[in-house]
Amino acid sequence: MTELTFGYSPCPNDTFAFHALAHGLVDAPFRVRPVLLDIEELNRRAHTGEFDLTKLSVGAFAAVGDRYRMLRSGAALGHGVGPLVVARTTMSLEAAARGPIAIPGRETTAFRLLGLAAPALGAVVEMRYDRILRAVAEGEVAAGLIIHESRFTYAEHGLTQVIDLGDWWERDTGLPVPLAGICARADLDPALVAAMASAIRASVQHAFDHPEASRAYVRVHAQEMSDAVCDQHIALYVNRHSLDVGEDGMRAIARLVGVP
Repeated sequence: MTELTFGYSPCPNDTFAFHALAHGLVDAPFRVRPVLLDIEELNRRAHTGEFDLTKLSVGAFAAVGDRYRMLRSGAALGHGVGPLVVARTTMSLEAAARGPIAIPGRETTAFRLLGLAAPALGAVVEMRYDRILRAVAEGEVAAGLIIHESRFTYAEHGLTQVIDLGDWWERDTGLPVPLAGICARADLDPALVAAMASAIRASVQHAFDHPEASRAYVRVHAQEMSDAVCDQHIALYVNRHSLDVGEDGMRAIARLVGVP
């Protein structure tokens, strides 16, 4: 049987959604070899087409559009799911944007949204997403652009929200926030890509139907996250759009990718 490489993140939403496919619990004419990496690392590796199937930030789509095509299943988007800018004290977005501001990568959707909301960005400091809260709290940077579970825990670090960029996007566009999607290499056989899309959808549906089946897999990759934060993370990022991105989701993606 054909083996395909599948890159996704160790975050609870991905390990929950793709557990069934990774463990052969859904029918597919192939097996996958999972490679779990930070989303910005997946974005970078997409430039060389390293993985057959990979999760990518929507903000990275334009740069790898010749190598990958998005599937309609497995996406991370929705309402109330956007990245946040946080700081130690109350300040305006303009003040936070003057920097230095920590970001989880220049190809992330979060950074694209920040650039749209605050075009006059000052100094940015790239770092892995899970280091940003500490960097802000310790004064290494003036503010931080946070994603994933950090939106649930920033207050524990004594930080305050400057802006919810997802809320800003939704008010400006009326569309869901398009964070990331699952993409297949553009040079693969169309029949295989169709089978990939079906398998991804089946894996997400299996997760919804058997939510406890992936708990051990989620926990082993969740680092120091509590069960409560894991559950919040999954509930927020795995939703109806994960089964099918939907027409509103496709419009949101086109809007974000197409904005200069």
